[in-house]
Amino acid sequence: MRDFSCPRCGQQLAFENSLCLNCGSPLGFSLAERAILILADEPKPDSPPGENGGNGNTAGTVDAQRFQLCANQHVAQCNWLVPAADGDPAPLCESCRLTRTRPNDADTDFLPAFAEAESAKRRLVLELAELGLPIVDRDTDPEHGLAFDLLSSASDRVITGHENGVITLDLAESDDVHREQLRVEMDEPYRTLLGHFRHEIGHYYFPVLVDTDAALDRYRELFGDPYADYQEALDRHYAEGAPAGWENTHVSTYATMHSAEDWAETFAHYLHIRDTLDTAAAFGFAPAGATLDRPQVGRAGFDRIIDLWLPLAWSLNMLNRSMGHRDLYPFVLADPVLAKMRFIHELCTGL
Repeated sequence: MRDFSCPRCGQQLAFENSLCLNCGSPLGFSLAERAILILADEPKPDSPPGENGGNGNTAGTVDAQRFQLCANQHVAQCNWLVPAADGDPAPLCESCRLTRTRPNDADTDFLPAFAEAESAKRRLVLELAELGLPIVDRDTDPEHGLAFDLLSSASDRVITGHENGVITLDLAESDDVHREQLRVEMDEPYRTLLGHFRHEIGHYYFPVLVDTDAALDRYRELFGDPYADYQEALDRHYAEGAPAGWENTHVSTYATMHSAEDWAETFAHYLHIRDTLDTAAAFGFAPAGATLDRPQVGRAGFDRIIDLWLPLAWSLNMLNRSMGHRDLYPFVLADPVLAKMRFIHELCTGL
């Protein structure tokens, strides 16, 4: 995540800001610019948002007559910019329009959870855009395009997962007590909304990235058979647990259940590492070469990412311990795990 500041007064901003608390400027995030811009009544001539993450907007403003905040501004605290609409309601932004199902506006019990989920999803979408990964929505591909069903298990049974491009999330995961209880019951060292999204998006990208015979052959060498019986693997995992010595070959116990889960877990950790390094670089805790907009190219690129990540993860864990918290990144990346992650890096960067 980048370090944002107000284009008018220089006040440091969070990714979620829609108002500068220092100068009072109304703000909106532009995915095209990867920047937070001012909604101005009298913008400068060079203010239209640029294309493909460019830096065409040197004024740091957009015309408030031509752009506005997403229709989910209030219901999901969305601060992303959209083209202004003639009528009502306003359009949805690039992230919010991926959501296919959500709580009704009158469902006040679950709208806060919906807002938290959308906030995490916006971080996911930005990272995917930074990595240059394709995001094909359901309108473009009705059968396999990406969509999100954000549902609550309070009234119906909801299983967080992925199927044919649709990612389902149980909004109960936004409740700290519920999520912590599940984390302990399932013996997981880490469980967050953003972590769920990153894992499930890994399932979505499997057919997108592993799309050649050569890639599938390499996948089988590293992860195993992606088409092995899933229910059989699920039953075995919950009956027997992870095999002894799993930490020498997998990033988590859940990754040992099935090849598809190993891929998704490793993919999620790749996203964890890339985004955290990007944030650390933005705030001066890691070299600028770690940022997502300055990709590490070639095979040496992945080595550089890991060389930067390991000492950063160690220091973050030590900082957490100093504050009396659990390790921020309580995982060991064994060589076989790094080989799997390298494969994912090569697919994501087109090597």
